[in-house]
Amino acid sequence: MVETPRQLPLELPHEAALSRDDYLVGGSNRAAFELLERWPDWPSPVVVLAGPVGAGKTHLVQAFQDETGAAVLAASKLDPQSVETLVAAPAAVIEDAHLGIDNTALFHLLNAARQAGKTVLITSRTWPASWKISLPDLQSRLRAATPVEILEPDDDLLRRVLVKLFADRQIAVDQGVVDYLVVRMERSLEVAMRAVEAIDQEALAGRVKITKPLAGRVLENVHKGQ
Repeated sequence: MVETPRQLPLELPHEAALSRDDYLVGGSNRAAFELLERWPDWPSPVVVLAGPVGAGKTHLVQAFQDETGAAVLAASKLDPQSVETLVAAPAAVIEDAHLGIDNTALFHLLNAARQAGKTVLITSRTWPASWKISLPDLQSRLRAATPVEILEPDDDLLRRVLVKLFADRQIAVDQGVVDYLVVRMERSLEVAMRAVEAIDQEALAGRVKITKPLAGRVLENVHKGQ
């Protein structure tokens, strides 16, 4: 039996669609999506968006930025000098506050935004109680913020995400393969992205069709972190 020779897949450019219209809404993320859609009519000037890794916070922030012109900054880069630029934008977004944040700079940002009538969105994997906030006044500001949570995707959302990710790569995959992946993969959009990329690369390298056995082998490696 002659084996089909493997080939190195070409790194053809493809762009993941991250616009508002491409954001897939399900039970796990509907509350967050609808709250950001209401901007600037928010219950409070500050919103804390929490969710696990791979839940889709980055996509939602990208869509929010595109729609509003918000200034986006990683929490680790927030300092007193960046406050003026953030407040000058229609809205400010601070990402990944769970990784650590300058308490004084965040306090100044929230005060400056309130004085300017602006809004601040803060994303995190955890709630503010775990951020090691040392300033009592900042703790008070964060307690007054509106909390909204993105949960791990359910089967329906995960199924639609997989179809979209394959479509981003111009791949029409059999629905049976998608269903096979949904019941076996970790509940994470990050894992979904890694799995689709790895499956695409494996199919291109082997010059074979994407099947359940191929998808299963690749998914096992993805779960192992290979």
